Amino acid sequence: MIRARSILQFYLTNVENAEYGADKTAIANKMADNGATLLLLNGSDTGNISLSGQPLYQTENTVEGTTAYINNNYNTARDAAFEEILHLVHDTGIGIDGNPGSAGVLNTTYQAEIRAATNNAKPTSDGGSGLWANNDPTWYNELKAENSLTQEYLAAVIDSYYGLWGAWTGGTGGMWGGYAAKTRAEIQSKDPMGWALVDPAKPKFFSPWITYTARIDANFDGTFSLAYNASQPYTHKSQYFLDAQLLGNLNSGITGNDQANRLTGNAGDNKLTGGKGNDTLTGGSGVDTAVFSGAVADYTISTVNGVTTVTDKTANRDGTDTLSGIESMQFSDQTQSL
Repeated sequence: MIRARSILQFYLTNVENAEYGADKTAIANKMADNGATLLLLNGSDTGNISLSGQPLYQTENTVEGTTAYINNNYNTARDAAFEEILHLVHDTGIGIDGNPGSAGVLNTTYQAEIRAATNNAKPTSDGGSGLWANNDPTWYNELKAENSLTQEYLAAVIDSYYGLWGAWTGGTGGMWGGYAAKTRAEIQSKDPMGWALVDPAKPKFFSPWITYTARIDANFDGTFSLAYNASQPYTHKSQYFLDAQLLGNLNSGITGNDQANRLTGNAGDNKLTGGKGNDTLTGGSGVDTAVFSGAVADYTISTVNGVTTVTDKTANRDGTDTLSGIESMQFSDQTQSL
């Protein structure tokens, strides 16, 4: 439930300098006016539901750090939370043109751009380029009849944009092969009109970074990474997070990426590695260690009122990190207590 709420809040969080998303207050208000309802349901989607609202099933909401998340279990627990919650925002906030449509804030602006990109990407049998839904004409025709083409196309773009299909090895592209692009690079090269909807250099509505805090499952044992590593396929997804927090009491760790990360420990003994960027590392009730890549002589260290600032003298390496509740600092040549 917390994760579903976090994703919804993420979609409704303002994006600096975004053409349509710099202030999303009107989107949130319109969703309320339209009675937006997210249904959090047990089990998996059986196709039979008598409730009114946007469903999100238990098996579709894959919490960061769970076995399903780390192992990328597409067949049994595919993470559909970003897709389904986006549908809710799209239908009741952004708005849908056509019939049946829905009154939203961006019907004639952003939705018009989404419609144009959808028309470009639709199957060749319907006059498009075949970038999306070219492999399932029956499903496509069902979507067309109910006027949900733009919702499903945008969801395919967003899933690939946030790395949700990067680890899929069942074929090319994303969305079970229904969308030509699997990664951000592929969206940009294969679907320029789709890329224009999410381009971080010219933001429209969506943030290039996932801004909610990833609450790492209490049963996760190891080091959760926000840095992309080809040998850890789950990092196709986690690389876009800025902040992460360990839950429970296992002696786990977190490694950050090259952004300004906020990494928080749990009740165990944790190792927090900020990496590049100016990071905030916060320990829990255990004996926690901040890890740095250089020798201790490469850093300037100061402590004021229990908060330690560690500044790397080497450019483009560890940046300036702020430590709270940390008991020791591990450098390449020694470990120092705080």
